Amino acid sequence: MKKIVLALAAMGILAAPAAVSAKGPKLTPEQKLEKLLEGRVAGKPVSCINLSTARDSQIFDKTAIVYESGSTIYVNRPQNASSLDDDDVMVTETHGSQLCRLDVVRMHERTGMWYNGFVSLNDFVPYRKVPGGS
Repeated sequence: MKKIVLALAAMGILAAPAAVSAKGPKLTPEQKLEKLLEGRVAGKPVSCINLSTARDSQIFDKTAIVYESGSTIYVNRPQNASSLDDDDVMVTETHGSQLCRLDVVRMHERTGMWYNGFVSLNDFVPYRKVPGGS
């Protein structure tokens, strides 16, 4: 039995590099953001977005925070972006119904909610689908 377990473990180790290489190269956070924005065009930056219409948010490590609002995607490249980690939880204290430039977002690690730093939001750049595009 011990030989079977060792043989299976060895086969798993040998197969692992093939599985990893089959996925292709790992994309950087900037490349992931570019892929998300494919087929969209940037609009004029705005200083605030309405929280009531912002349905989803996503962190791109050390790069940006993306907020989805209907068919529009807002990209915020905050100050202190080096504190952004897609495994963290964002805690935002707002004063009203909008999320605005200069608002502070605190980053907390997901499992113990330990403080991991903060970012200060900049302007939000709206990206909309190109008419007639995919």
